[in-house]
Amino acid sequence: MVFLQHCVGALDGTHIKVRVSSCASARYRNRKGDITTNVLGVCNQEGYFIYVLPGWEGSAADGRVLRDAISRRNGLKLPQGQYYLVDAGYTNCEGFLAPYRGQRYHLSEWREGRNPRNAQECFNMRHSSARNVIERCFGMLKQRWGILRSPSFYPARTHNKVIIACCLLHNLIRQQGEDLLDNEMEAMDPDAQGMENPSVGTMETSDEWAAFRDNLANQMFNDLH
Repeated sequence: MVFLQHCVGALDGTHIKVRVSSCASARYRNRKGDITTNVLGVCNQEGYFIYVLPGWEGSAADGRVLRDAISRRNGLKLPQGQYYLVDAGYTNCEGFLAPYRGQRYHLSEWREGRNPRNAQECFNMRHSSARNVIERCFGMLKQRWGILRSPSFYPARTHNKVIIACCLLHNLIRQQGEDLLDNEMEAMDPDAQGMENPSVGTMETSDEWAAFRDNLANQMFNDLH
């Protein structure tokens, strides 16, 4: 993480099955055909959830959910100069550092001694390794709590509260010592608060942020040689 010293964590969306009325099912149907809520999860580098936003329909794009989170009065806050790691489904913009598209990225693609061929691949490799923390958190959450693996008889609004409660319990378990599920998730592929500084409040691309990512990539790649 030496090259990602201003990174404060990672975020992603995950889908959790819920029960909704027949008239709402179309909005909650995701791309796989399941009736779900799209949950935004944000964790720090130690694997604690620091922000969770359930409730969005399964048909909602991850980027739309994130825009809602940062626009809320008590939503996701991020001081300028710091950033979260996000996957390629999000916009690479100030505060949210995404990998390069069209380049190798997933952890499985770097096994068997494969080495990055250019600066962009090098960046993606290290980005993937660091961002995997949110995937491990989601994996542990669903493995531990069966109610998050299948729709319950609760209405969606109540189920959303259950999701938040499970995330809080996840944090409490980690505070008590070693989490036995952590080792099982270690090799998982990414596929399978008051603040004094002004916060990032928009999600717009910029040449400055693109150059910031390019400089990071070049530093990482040069460090290999």
